[in-house]
Amino acid sequence: MMKILFVLCLLSASAAFAQYYNSAPTLNSQPQVYIAPSHPAHASYTAIAQEQSVLASANFSTAQGERPLSDFPQPDPLALGTAARELKKEHAELKRSRVVWVNQ
Repeated sequence: MMKILFVLCLLSASAAFAQYYNSAPTLNSQPQVYIAPSHPAHASYTAIAQEQSVLASANFSTAQGERPLSDFPQPDPLALGTAARELKKEHAELKRSRVVWVNQ
């Protein structure tokens, strides 16, 4: 395993050096100046456009306020002991591994 890892590292290092030395003579030392494009009309003031509906129908309804929590169904609380027993039962039913590796 160690020999394979060593050979893999040696090959990848030699490939990296080959790419570096192959491209070294073609590197240009002249600086490249970045010029940002100007968009003078980007932040100008314009009138706000009319709203457009993205829904299939133009009808919509709105409401205000909050609904009480009792309007929504809540699951019954599960006892901690019951949850622990169910988890223990699921853990016992899981498939076990046939092979156990011990590193020494």
